[in-house]
Amino acid sequence: MKSDTQELLRVHIRWMIRRDMHEVLDIESDSFEFPWSEEDFINCLRQRNCIGMVADYADRVVGFMIYELHKTRLHVLNFAVAPDVRRRGVGTQMLAKLRGKLSDQRRNRILLEVRETNLAAQLFFREADFKAVSVLRGYYADSPEDAYLMQFRHRITPETMVTDPAFLRRAG
Repeated sequence: MKSDTQELLRVHIRWMIRRDMHEVLDIESDSFEFPWSEEDFINCLRQRNCIGMVADYADRVVGFMIYELHKTRLHVLNFAVAPDVRRRGVGTQMLAKLRGKLSDQRRNRILLEVRETNLAAQLFFREADFKAVSVLRGYYADSPEDAYLMQFRHRITPETMVTDPAFLRRAG
């Protein structure tokens, strides 16, 4: 029986390695109607600016994210959490890892696309302060579906001023 108040999981977020692929593909196929293939992952991760990370819990991959590094932004290409551990803080911790890579001086935003039918993802990212900034008509090659382009912008706060090395260098 599933409880509405499940405990939050404390995960370890690390670089994705080849032996993670089986678990990543399982999460991918359990999460999406049109999942990426192993070849899609490999082709993406071979790109110099593409990064893969996984969330580990109890020697098991329970989430992953694939993103691209650009000069002023991070672009999330794929992001999923295993269905049996959703709503337990895994996705939130992965987003916190991404936010930690932002600064006022360099990469200051995160972009991603969400299918119009993926309401759970839209709500998750909206709750994490992402804003829908535009609609991408007929965005997907595998369906006529539109996508919402969502964005998170880094903002300087009093806490950031104390901890952001780029801000401290500029202020000093």
